[in-house]
Amino acid sequence: MAPWRTAPADRPSRLRPGSRVAVVAPSGPVPADRLETGLGVLREWGLEPVVAPHVRDVHPELDYLAGTDADRAADLQAAWCDPAVDAVLCARGGYGAHRMVDLVDWVAVRAAGPKAFVGYSDITVLHEAFALRAGFATLHGPMVATEAFLKDEPTREHLRATLFEPETVLTLGLDTAAALVPGRARGVLYGGCVSLLAADAGTPHSRTDARGGLLVVEDTGEEPYRLDGILTRLLRSGALEGVSGVVCGSWQECGPYEKVRAVLADRFGPLGIPVIEELGFGHGPTALTLPLGVEAVLDAPADGGRCTLTVEVPALR
Repeated sequence: MAPWRTAPADRPSRLRPGSRVAVVAPSGPVPADRLETGLGVLREWGLEPVVAPHVRDVHPELDYLAGTDADRAADLQAAWCDPAVDAVLCARGGYGAHRMVDLVDWVAVRAAGPKAFVGYSDITVLHEAFALRAGFATLHGPMVATEAFLKDEPTREHLRATLFEPETVLTLGLDTAAALVPGRARGVLYGGCVSLLAADAGTPHSRTDARGGLLVVEDTGEEPYRLDGILTRLLRSGALEGVSGVVCGSWQECGPYEKVRAVLADRFGPLGIPVIEELGFGHGPTALTLPLGVEAVLDAPADGGRCTLTVEVPALR
């Protein structure tokens, strides 16, 4: 297959009071109490949430799935193709997006045009599908029925600002951000939960390389040796060839951070590209919303100055 280059994607429109947003569950089952609380937050923002038909389902045999693959795919496609829906928000991650992603009619999704789409963790599979099969920018951010969205005000407010006032959140990075490998890089943001990126590598419609791309990665529950294997798979597959820089988020429950850092330095260091650690997104207690599919600049000063990720255009138009 001929090499290709990651290019900026089509950006969706920003939300406004009264915007209608669909809530879907492409992966795991959704706790009812958290869902109701999250819907209340959306209403406080002036949005009109609509819960997709199968969000409250649990698969009859595989209780780690929110209903059948076909139903979860149908919910996502119907919400996206409904002209009355302005955005699609995921309720939670878990596991299951890999099972349903190929059941979505991506030609129909592309024809419907871009919409704000928010999720992280297992939803990484869908971020990649929207980027590669539809050409749409998406948002790696907190989900409606997750603890960070419900309990952490900075997490919630950053998502709200991104959806309604994206020009106010162009520069991203918590005070924890530091230069693992100093330098400056520019590219189109892509990525998410790194174990899902590795699982996607080599499948139909996956990336053949990373030219033009600026990678963002994080994960949860992966011990250092497993994280090493995940990164090694991506490197051996060629999926990271040509990547301009790497931005790392949280590594929740992945073991002592000094051991995680050693793996990141060992695997990314030889690439000769700048790497930021602990920017502040993913499964951590405070999770910034990162736009995927837009151009950004990674700045990791060698003198210990503030490390940032700055998007060059607002995430939403």
